[in-house]
Amino acid sequence: MGLAEVSTVLWTERELLELLLFKLEEEQLVLASARTRWLAHATREVEMVIEQIRGAELSRAVAVDDLASELGLPPGPSLNALADAAPAPWDELLRGHREAFLTLTDEIAAMSRSNRELLGAAQRTSREALLGLETTAGATYSPTGVQTGPATARVIDQAL
Repeated sequence: MGLAEVSTVLWTERELLELLLFKLEEEQLVLASARTRWLAHATREVEMVIEQIRGAELSRAVAVDDLASELGLPPGPSLNALADAAPAPWDELLRGHREAFLTLTDEIAAMSRSNRELLGAAQRTSREALLGLETTAGATYSPTGVQTGPATARVIDQAL
C-alpha cells in the first residue's frame, strides 16, 4: 500500500473525527436547551460515529504498517516518522494530517468534557426536583387519601 492509499485512509479518519465533533456539538445543543427528548438520539449518533472511527483506525493501522515496511520502518510508526521517511510532497501532507488530528482530538476532548458537565448539572437538577416532590407529597395527603396540608399547586417540567 502506497502513500496515496495511506493519505486516503487518513482523510477518511479526519472526516470521521470532524463528524464526531459535529455530533458532540449537536448533543451539547440538545443538553443546553434542556429539551431532553432528543438526547438519546443524539447520544446514539455519537456512538455510531465512534464505531465508524474504530473501523477507520483499524484500516489506518493496516495501511500504515504496509507503508512502513515499504519505507523500511518498523511496524506502527508515528505520522512524524512516516513524514520523515516519505519523499516530498508526501512528507508535508503527512505532517498536515498529524496537525489536524491533534487539533481535532483537543476539540473533541473539550467538547466531551463540556457535555459531561452539562449532563451532570441536568442530573443534579432533576434529582433535586424529584427530592423536593417526595418531601412535600407525604405531608399533603394521609395514607387514606385525606388532605392533611395546605392545597398548593405544583408545576412539573415535562423535561424531568
